[in-house]
Amino acid sequence: MEKAKVYFTDFRASLNQNLLQKLEKLVVKAGIEQLDFQNKFAAIKIHFGEPGNLAYLRPNYAKVIVDLVKRNGGRPFLTDCNTLYVGRRKNALDHLDAAYENGYNPFATGCHVIIADGLKGTDEALVPVPDGKYVKEAKIGRAIMDADMFITLTHFKGHEATGFGGTFKNIGMGCGSRAGKMEMHSSGKPNVHPELCISCGECRKNCAHDAISFVDYTGENRPGSRAERKNAKKRAFIDHNKCVGCGRCIGACPEDAVKAGTDEANDILNYKIAEYTYAVIHGRPNFHISLVIDVSPYCDCHAENDIPIVPDIGMFASFDPVALDQACADAVNRQPVIEGSVLSEKEHCHHDHFTDTHPDTNWESCLEHAVKMGMGSREYELIEIK
Repeated sequence: MEKAKVYFTDFRASLNQNLLQKLEKLVVKAGIEQLDFQNKFAAIKIHFGEPGNLAYLRPNYAKVIVDLVKRNGGRPFLTDCNTLYVGRRKNALDHLDAAYENGYNPFATGCHVIIADGLKGTDEALVPVPDGKYVKEAKIGRAIMDADMFITLTHFKGHEATGFGGTFKNIGMGCGSRAGKMEMHSSGKPNVHPELCISCGECRKNCAHDAISFVDYTGENRPGSRAERKNAKKRAFIDHNKCVGCGRCIGACPEDAVKAGTDEANDILNYKIAEYTYAVIHGRPNFHISLVIDVSPYCDCHAENDIPIVPDIGMFASFDPVALDQACADAVNRQPVIEGSVLSEKEHCHHDHFTDTHPDTNWESCLEHAVKMGMGSREYELIEIK
């Protein structure tokens, strides 16, 4: 079987070629113009970044792709779906405000922004997943499914539930309506380790479902005398009847007191993301771009970003989303760890930067499942573009 082709260019620039020109050259060499854009609606899936987070992709990169699609006769729009958690992207009005604030507006990018699942995240298309083991009918933002063709522009970085956020995370989780996101997250529900909890309230502040309360800590392993235990602060508790398993509290906790339920649950989350991706891309033209820059340990859904865990690497493009994510992960794992980053403080026992950063995750499970579903290959040829 022929290896998938993944095209790559680094972030070195010169007086004759800036990074935006390199991105255009990369995607053209990778074959994006082979697609028939003429009079077609082209959805460009991107993460606009939660305001306060500065690791999201600059809109300048998106304009390169928008201009190229328009030059080839297409009708592009930038898109994402609403979120489950507390933040400024829970409904279309706030989401548009956030996108515009971060520079994703028609004046900067040359095209409109459409929040694909509508005002309240309920405008969804039900898309069959014939070979789905966990999802039989994916709930996808309607505007994404109304598009004739589908392009992704992904910020490749770490993620507290899936290991890393790459092309599959951008598509599968990102294109799910609010109900779809809830379906994907429903397998794994986190727990609080009370001995680590400092009762700061960050987890509750970031819970959109009122699932976290503070209760007396009466565990057997609680330190101190009986009197000290009686007077001790309360500890956070997660009500799994209300929790949807979105994992926002895991990233919000400053003490790593909130842990994912089980490794199996995170694997199921990744399987569902793969199946949702299948629903989005199956049967229509698609093309994928990933920028491995500002590789922060957490998702751009956070209203903050930590320093990168590895140096900036470059830009990747491919028709094969599996090979693309694999190539980006391999490139990150070849890099030295940045001193002072979250990763530099972790025990390096897995020979994998993402697993060392988030030990309860297993990013490979998503790609393994995607291969089984016929979405691509983990074997690839890396073609460097100067």
